[in-house]
This record gives sequence, C-alpha cells and structure tokens, in this order.
Amino acid sequence: MERMQKNELNYFQVDGSYGGNQDWFPESSMRDGGCGAVAACESCIYFARQAGKTDLYPYETKEIDKDEYIRFAYQMKPYLCPRPNGIDTLEMFMEGFEGYLHDVGDTQLEMKPFHGEHTWQEAADAIRGQIDKSCPIPYLLLKHKNLKLDDYVWHWFMLTGYRETEEGFQVKAVTYGESKWLSLEELWDTGYERKGGMILYRM
Repeated sequence: MERMQKNELNYFQVDGSYGGNQDWFPESSMRDGGCGAVAACESCIYFARQAGKTDLYPYETKEIDKDEYIRFAYQMKPYLCPRPNGIDTLEMFMEGFEGYLHDVGDTQLEMKPFHGEHTWQEAADAIRGQIDKSCPIPYLLLKHKNLKLDDYVWHWFMLTGYRETEEGFQVKAVTYGESKWLSLEELWDTGYERKGGMILYRM
C-alpha cells in the first residue's frame, strides 16, 4: 500500500478551540459576517507565533487569550468589515489586509490570489507548496452545489493541512473553532460559474 503523504501546521488553540470562533463576537454583524477579518487575524497570530512576526499581533503569543483574540478581531474589523455581499473576492480581502499590514509597518508578508478557475489538481499543488512552507491558507468559498458543504458557503475559512491517500487529496478546513478533513476535489468543484479561491502567502 502506498504510504500516505500528510502535513499539518502547528496551529494555535484559543480557550480549547482549534483557532478562534466568530460566534464569540458580541455584535451580530461580526458573528454573521466577520469571517474575512477572522482569516486575517488567524494569519497574523500564526505568523507571530511560528515566524516571529510579533508586529502582526499586539498581544502575548505563547497562549492566545480569548478576550485578546476578540479585541484583535475588532482591531481588524475596519480593514475587513462585514458588508451586505460579504468580502466576496480575493482582491477585496487582499486590499483590506494590506491596509492593516501597512499600518503596522510590515513589509515582508506578501499575498497573491489563486482563483477558482484553476483545476483542483493545480489547487492541490498550491496547497501542498504553502503548507510545506509553513503557511496557512485563507480560502473563500462562494456558492456550492453540495448541501453537505453549507457551513462553508459564502465564507472565509482557513486551510491548515493536507493529506493524500488512495481515496484522494484532502484538506484540513478550520472554522468556528473546529477542523474537518474535506475532499479538495469536491470542495473545488462548486458547480457554479463564479468561483472563490485562495490567498497564497510569501515571506
């Protein structure tokens, strides 16, 4: 049997959750539409912890405090604020997050869009490359034909790992303080013309 290829990031926990949870936010607008801000916040926390980029996160990084996580999300809110149609393009996310990076004086973290028009095999290669370089991946899913993926529809979430088996290529999707392994081929094939995609980081 072929040996399974697998790689997962050393991601962080907040109050026992795998990453943070936007259900913690006091405002309904952030609970319902704060996923873009959360993706940027979690990227900052990860790079502050794993790459020493302490300029990105203004609090203690050894243990991520829930109240500080919430405060940080509200610091990110002006850059990636909830809006009627959501942060529904990769470019909109990048523009907002770049504003935050500029204001904290970071010039090293770079982003490029990886749009959903690529094949899922090309997406797998990109994911493998990012995770192997210790970079988390913000993922934007718009509409999807598969009702099993309703929790991820019109939503930003994080990818923090991949595994390859004879059954296919799976990604570790993180949102609302939980992780789940999903088939990338299934996730990528939305069944709709308008696609989302991923943000690829480079230091």
